[in-house]
Amino acid sequence: MNEELVYRGLTLALLSLIFGISATFRRRADREGGALQGENGLRLVVVLRLLSLVVLLPLLGYLINPAWVAWARLDLPPWARWLGVAGGTLAVPLAYWVLSSIGTNISPSHATRAAHRLVTHGPYRWVRHPLYSAGLLLCVSLTLLTALWALGVGMLIPLAVLLWRTPREEARLVETFGEEYRAYMRRTGRFFPRLRALAAWPPLG
Repeated sequence: MNEELVYRGLTLALLSLIFGISATFRRRADREGGALQGENGLRLVVVLRLLSLVVLLPLLGYLINPAWVAWARLDLPPWARWLGVAGGTLAVPLAYWVLSSIGTNISPSHATRAAHRLVTHGPYRWVRHPLYSAGLLLCVSLTLLTALWALGVGMLIPLAVLLWRTPREEARLVETFGEEYRAYMRRTGRFFPRLRALAAWPPLG
């Protein structure tokens, strides 16, 4: 069997799982989580989605016909591409864990929902924005798996926008939860766990 065909099949499988999990939980949040409160930042969401679409164009080309994106390919060894498979496979249960933990609180922007509750269990015990961390893992893994440098470079733009948006998201949460969220910020990392927090393992909480 053509090895590239295997990589393409695995890429499609990972994307299908991630998008399926995300869509399921987001629909549930829209149905049960209540309306977004205050300035919801939806214009920024539109910008992020348009940027993501541009980033995904080489990926779509790769899935349909790799020859279309030959200009964007890296000559990676098989071990690097299988490392991408491993990282992408890890990102799937991580994304499910994150989304099942946040439940109906998930929002497309930095706005909170009417029924919003502060989540501090699951991965949120150690990290304030584990969904972004899982997304970064997935993007890096897909870059390795597909060997598309254009995918890796392209994701830097939406990543920069997310980094810019995160303090505003946290400011909204401080407005909503006050000192409770400030205390939560002091004991957790923004995207990666603090070493002292990992010392609390287990239990998961």
